[in-house]
Amino acid sequence: MTDDAALAAEIATAAGELLLTVRAAEADALTGRELGRHGDRAADAFILERLAAERPADAVLSEESADDPARVHAKRVWIVDPLDGSKEYGMPDHEDWAVHIALWEAGRGITAAAVAQPAVGAVYGTADVGRAELPPLAGRRPRIVVSGSRPPVFVADVARVLGADVVRMGSAGAKAMAVVRGDVDAYVHAGGQWEWDSAAPVGVAQAAGLYCARIDGSELEYNRPHPYLPDLVICRPDWAPALMAAIAEHAGAPTDSARVAMARSYIRSLVSHDASHVRLAADAWRVENGVRTGDTGVEIRDRLEHGPEYRPIRRVRELTFREWDDNVVARFLLDLDAGDTVLTVAVTEHFAIPAGEIRSIVAIIEPHEPK
Repeated sequence: MTDDAALAAEIATAAGELLLTVRAAEADALTGRELGRHGDRAADAFILERLAAERPADAVLSEESADDPARVHAKRVWIVDPLDGSKEYGMPDHEDWAVHIALWEAGRGITAAAVAQPAVGAVYGTADVGRAELPPLAGRRPRIVVSGSRPPVFVADVARVLGADVVRMGSAGAKAMAVVRGDVDAYVHAGGQWEWDSAAPVGVAQAAGLYCARIDGSELEYNRPHPYLPDLVICRPDWAPALMAAIAEHAGAPTDSARVAMARSYIRSLVSHDASHVRLAADAWRVENGVRTGDTGVEIRDRLEHGPEYRPIRRVRELTFREWDDNVVARFLLDLDAGDTVLTVAVTEHFAIPAGEIRSIVAIIEPHEPK
């Protein structure tokens, strides 16, 4: 039987080849977000089929599939991102997207992992990555790679203190592998992520001898009940003490909890009309002022992106959250286009989030009375 590390690399490679085929075949018919979603679904189906055939007793946590809470008690869990960087995948001139396959084992953490970068013909796996060969730091400015769309708010201060340059790139896997190759010296993220974003990159980076931690220096833990893992640092080990000291000085307030992060993603989509990152259960439902406005996760997501009732929304402001048990309540003001004027309404949304997905949303929309 193929060992786990070799299997991870084999599946990541094959999924990457499938994604290249889909991209070439559908590029004329689909673009941007829709092409990314099509590739995501195709790669996810392929990966799940391979894992079911090769490791039928193992659990799976995949970005594109419903989360089974029973995985928390499993001894072996494959953590999968079928297409990391779906936005970049949908842009024909971008190579910064990847496939992530990782195996978590109880009591051992990530034990096998692979990151494929199909657009550049590269696959990095724990079986053969070897120790990273890193260029000397002396005599040059270090480089920190960050998200192209959600860079940490503190990264400019950290770079200034350390005399470093900041580089932007898509895909967590692409950024992490840039550190493994020595193209950059660290990858810092604090804008919110999920376990599938970092599990495989961290597994490969650790196998290469790199420093990996959360931004507060604590351990990166996987197969948690909520798969939200909002921040990380992957860094060459000789620079880690200086980098972590600078982050500790400038990072500021802690990040959202898992449930608040899920609710915040939903609220962001009200303005962006992009619900790609909203985690909704398959049987999720929504009620607004006593009227049912969604009976499935797919329906709610489609209305967020295409519903005419959401098109006038221009801004969310005065947003606050309260969390207890499985509940999150968000209160905020919405500014909407109303012809030649702006209409403001007060919104209260109650989210029930028992596990890694939003199960229900109850909204109350009221006229806003300025104070």
